[in-house]
Amino acid sequence: MNNFRNKYRNRYYQANFTPFGTIQLHQRNPHIVALWSVAFPGFGHFLIHKFITGFALFFWEFYINQVTHLNTAMMYSFNGDIAKAKEILDERYIYLYIPVYLFAIWDSYRTAVDENMIHLLAKRENAKFTTFSINPFGMNFISKKKPLVAFAWSLAFPSLGQMYIHRIIGALLLLIMTIVVILNSDLVEGIHYCMLGDFGRAREVVDEQWSLYFPSIYFYGIYDAYSNTVELGKLFSWEQADFLKRHHQPQNFVLHKGEKI
Repeated sequence: MNNFRNKYRNRYYQANFTPFGTIQLHQRNPHIVALWSVAFPGFGHFLIHKFITGFALFFWEFYINQVTHLNTAMMYSFNGDIAKAKEILDERYIYLYIPVYLFAIWDSYRTAVDENMIHLLAKRENAKFTTFSINPFGMNFISKKKPLVAFAWSLAFPSLGQMYIHRIIGALLLLIMTIVVILNSDLVEGIHYCMLGDFGRAREVVDEQWSLYFPSIYFYGIYDAYSNTVELGKLFSWEQADFLKRHHQPQNFVLHKGEKI
């Protein structure tokens, strides 16, 4: 159930609010979207709400990275031990990885450009959209939230910022993957030894193959929560202004350019 009824179908809509999340079109920098696909295939597609493609690319990257030991090989390469990196890297799978990785970057960039154009058309069409939705699984509604609060919760733990702004699908992915990575990498134990000053023991307990997933997941969670909270605030202000104009502004009201109120 939602509060949206439309006798005529519009061509484009700016947003859709469902109990499982909020889908919103807004202007994005395609280069930033592509860079998140560089950091981890799938993240760029999550930003532009292509969740099925994003999940497919994310788990493909995760699977190939595990079977090729790519993270471990990268660590040895960064340390200058190229011979060890070649030894540990499984070349049987690495050639399957490259085309999918490049496709993720290209497709996220291309789709971001297309969605920018659709957003401009949707703004021009000014079609009404769902602002309240409720069913037995939950409810969601348009509201103005604070970007710094989303930033702070994401900083505390990945997925909490997404829960704050009701991006349930993204929050579940980040929560599950964060727990899986932390448990398999022994990252918390390594941080504990670092705080005690025992860096040698920390290096022994931390699994580099698993731990190198964490920076991408962590910083993506922060960026996604903060940027979407900013855009949701803009959408709330625009929808509120449009509602007041339609229902409370006199028909003969004219605002001249440069006039102060």
